Amino acid sequence: MSDLEKYITERKQKDCDFSDNFESGYLSFKLGFILAQTREKSGITIEEIAQQLNCDQATVFEIENNIQSVDIVTLEKYIKALGKELILEIR
Repeated sequence: MSDLEKYITERKQKDCDFSDNFESGYLSFKLGFILAQTREKSGITIEEIAQQLNCDQATVFEIENNIQSVDIVTLEKYIKALGKELILEIR
């Protein structure tokens, strides 16, 4: 177990609010990270994606770093601007 995993486990045990909100927060972080990583691997800059979305760079930053505040329509436009497809799955 890594130091991060140990910290998370201990924090979940000690802090109910952290534990209750961890999974949704982690999923949001992970999705934003995946979006930024995909954009970078595609060779697209924040400025270029902002132009394609007809928004400012701060909005792109918000999408990649605070995905909880982004609606599904904007998310889908972002992904299409990367030349990718949004696929949702419930398991």
